[in-house]
Amino acid sequence: MVKKIGLFWLKDDFRLKRNIALSEATNNHDQVVAFYLYKQKDFESKKAQKWWIGRSLEEFRERLTELNINLEIIKTDTYKVFFEKLFNENNFSIYWNRTYEPSYLKFDEYLSKNFQKNNIHFKISKGNILNEHQDVKKKDGTPFKVFTPFWRIAENFYLEKIPTKQSKILKCKNKITYFKKTLKETEIYPQKKWYQKFEKYWSPSEKVALSELKSFLNKRVESYSDARNFPSILGTSKLSPYIKHGQIHVETIWEECSKIKKKGIDKFLSEIGWREFNHSLINYFQYMLKGNYSKKFDKFPWEKNSKYLSAWQKGLTGYPIVDAGMRELNSTGWMHNRVRMIVGSFLVKHLLINWMEGERYFKNCLLDYNEANNVSGWQWVAGCGADAAPYFRIFNPILQGEKFDRDGKYVKKWVPELRDVPNKFVHKPWEIDNEKILKLGRDYPLPIVVHEKARVKALEAFKKI
Repeated sequence: MVKKIGLFWLKDDFRLKRNIALSEATNNHDQVVAFYLYKQKDFESKKAQKWWIGRSLEEFRERLTELNINLEIIKTDTYKVFFEKLFNENNFSIYWNRTYEPSYLKFDEYLSKNFQKNNIHFKISKGNILNEHQDVKKKDGTPFKVFTPFWRIAENFYLEKIPTKQSKILKCKNKITYFKKTLKETEIYPQKKWYQKFEKYWSPSEKVALSELKSFLNKRVESYSDARNFPSILGTSKLSPYIKHGQIHVETIWEECSKIKKKGIDKFLSEIGWREFNHSLINYFQYMLKGNYSKKFDKFPWEKNSKYLSAWQKGLTGYPIVDAGMRELNSTGWMHNRVRMIVGSFLVKHLLINWMEGERYFKNCLLDYNEANNVSGWQWVAGCGADAAPYFRIFNPILQGEKFDRDGKYVKKWVPELRDVPNKFVHKPWEIDNEKILKLGRDYPLPIVVHEKARVKALEAFKKI
């Protein structure tokens, strides 16, 4: 081991298993300090994730303490200002794992240049992904724009190369401090404790993530292909927040899946594939992070309607499956994927509100918010993304509810006003003729738009681009 201190820059890496940068630091130094950069401005638009980060820091600090590694939280206005001070020191080596949003990759280039210039040893390791996006291209060297051929090549590429070796994380000689001004985890949480509602549903830790994966593969993966469409049952893995924050590595998921031969495995892994595909898209077509992938949609006649947008956000549209989804999101920081498609389609095609408004709201509310997945997912729904659903595919919220929540169990859980409504009316409560059970406009809102008319209007709008 070298005498210099090893610094581990913790980002979305709250795990010990398959944490390459942390293992590199402990294998090369007998004293290691982990640090997390808290940039408050980043969380002004991602308020829900502040809770997950705070809890993750608390839990990970305990695990690092067992390894004689101190975790130091540093508040900074910009990463650049922080690192400019660090460039002037030479008593350390620094390690971190890549994060795959274009802005982070660009910043990696800046850091590499300056660490080299100042003769500071550093190492950037592969992050939470199967394949680096530049490794998966078409034969002509151009990026894929369609998922199926992308995933076929990506799968083969991953299988052909040697997956990342798991390096052991060593216990350090003794625990030390490095930075002077640090924060406590409690200083990250919002002053108003609205986030406490999340604690009923989530426990951010690597241990829980691994346990959830095991439970899913043992009990639910065989029925995954069908069950994942029904929001009233636990048919999905619910691993997305843990993947986002690095409590589990996608290579670990792949490894565990490869050990079993069950129906549903391929479908489940294809969802990991979509995450890979989305990261590839935003790096090759960076303009889609701030606008439409399909430029013709720049001419789309979106409408601005604050009343409609607010009703959608609060789950008061008058369409039960839509309202249930939005209330699940607001209460838990998560929404079932089938329902994400339904509420997304409703916003952009029934209300004609720009998908970017939906993306912005999801960003603020989702615990699993991932820029690549969220932007690409919204553009898929809106019809303006790569390999997107065609715009004329307009989800009927009534039929979607009747098909995927037949007995209204999901709706009645999140929209308790409809608890006493007979199942045959739960997805169209305006047809019930009994004010003793439900009075629309008082107990539950009238639909803010009429589906048939909204559909016609959406198709007419599409003709204008």
